[in-house]
Amino acid sequence: MAELHPFSHDVEALLQLLDIARHMSIPVPLARLLSDVIDAGRRVLRVDRGTVFLYDAKSRELYATVATGQQEIRFSVDRGIAGECARTRQTIHVPDCYADARFNPEIDRQTGYRTRCLVALPLIGLDGELVGVMQLLNPLTKPCFDEADLRLAGVLCAQAAASIQRAQLIASHEIKVKLEEDLALARQIQNAVLPKVMPRCPGYDVAAFGRPAEATGGDIFDLIALPLVEQGLFFEPAEAPIAGDGLLLFMADATGHGVGPAISVTQVRAMLRIGTRLGAGIDTLMAQMNNQLVADLECKRFVTAFLGRLDPVSHRITYHSAGQAPLLHYRAEQRDCVWLDASTMPLGVMTDPPLDQPMPIQMQPGDLFVLLTDGFYEYFGPDDEFMGKERIGQCVIEHAHQSADALIQTLLETIELFARGNKQVDDLTAVIVKRVTL
Repeated sequence: MAELHPFSHDVEALLQLLDIARHMSIPVPLARLLSDVIDAGRRVLRVDRGTVFLYDAKSRELYATVATGQQEIRFSVDRGIAGECARTRQTIHVPDCYADARFNPEIDRQTGYRTRCLVALPLIGLDGELVGVMQLLNPLTKPCFDEADLRLAGVLCAQAAASIQRAQLIASHEIKVKLEEDLALARQIQNAVLPKVMPRCPGYDVAAFGRPAEATGGDIFDLIALPLVEQGLFFEPAEAPIAGDGLLLFMADATGHGVGPAISVTQVRAMLRIGTRLGAGIDTLMAQMNNQLVADLECKRFVTAFLGRLDPVSHRITYHSAGQAPLLHYRAEQRDCVWLDASTMPLGVMTDPPLDQPMPIQMQPGDLFVLLTDGFYEYFGPDDEFMGKERIGQCVIEHAHQSADALIQTLLETIELFARGNKQVDDLTAVIVKRVTL
C-alpha cells in the first residue's frame, strides 16, 4: 500500500497552510499571534475549539493566554493530557476523552461544554526549545481526528512554534527597552530633587554624595540653607545659598533599593521641604513625616532617616536619628571617632514614637560629622566580610585633614580597594560636615 501523502486528502488545507505560513512570517504582538494560531488550527483542522498553552520553564507550568471559549488557566506539566504532551514532547490523540483516565472533565463541568475528542501537540521551537502545547477539540465533520489531520496539525505547529518564539523574544526586548526608559526617567526625576549646589554655612565645609546600586536608589539626602522663606517668597537661588540661620542636614534610606524605595524616600524629601517652607522645626518635621509614612507604607516597609540642624553660631548639631546609625563624630583635638546610635525607631513603624532629644553634637575646629548609609559599612570584601565601622573610622582619622568632598572620594577609594572587585550591592550615600574656622 502506498504511503499516505500528508496533503493528499485536502488540497484546500495545503493552500491554507501556505497562506498561514506567510501570515506568521509577519511580526505581530504575541497575543494577536496566539489568537491567529488558534484560528488557523480551527480552520485547517475544522475543529470546534482550540487552545495554545505556553510553557513557563521556571515554574514548569503551562498557561493559556488566549483560548476560544475558555478562561485563562495555569497548571503543572505533571497534570493532564497537555502536561504529558509537554513532558514527552509527543503528539497525544484521545479519540474518546471520557474513556481516558488522563482527561480532566472539570473544565467541561464548569463551562457546560462537552469535549468529545482532542489532540495535543508539542510546540517545539528553535534549538529544540519547548514553547508550549497546542490542543484542538472536537472535529466538526468527523467523529475523531485521523492520520492526515495529525500530519497537518504537526506542520502547523512547527510553523507556529517558531513564530511564537520570535514574538516572545520581540516582546521581551520591548519590555526591556520600556523598563530601561522608565528607570532612566525615574533616575532623572530622583536626581532632579537633589541640591544643585551645596549651601554655604559660615565656618563650615559641606559635601554630599549619592550613588545607587541600581538605576534608582532607596537613599536620598538634602541640605537646606535656612531661612528657606524670605520676604514672603519661596526661593532657592541658582548660586550656593548661604545658611545664615543654620543648615538642615537630611539623609533617608528606605528598605531595599530600586524604584519602590526610591519613591518612598523622594516622598519623604518632599514632605521635608514643604514642612521647612512652612517653618516647622525638626521635632515637628520628624513626627509628621513618620505619621504620614505609617499611613502610606505597607507592612514591613520603613525608612531610616537622620534630620539635624547645624547652628553656625553655637556650633551645635541638634538632631533626631530615626533608625539611622551609626553616626560618626570625629574630634580633631583627640584625634578619635565618637560613634552615636539612633535616637528613635525608623519612620513608618508606629504612630507617634518617642522623640527624646539626644545630646547635641558640639563641633570644635577641625571636627567632622560623617553621615553614611549602611551601603558603606556593609560593602562586601573578601570572604564576605563587611567594610565595617572600624575601617571607616580609621580612614576618617587618617584623612581628617582633607576637605569634605575629598574625604568622600577617599572613602569611596578605600572601600573599592577593600572590596577587591566585589560589586556594589547597596546604595551609597554620604553627607560630611567639617568645621574649618573658630
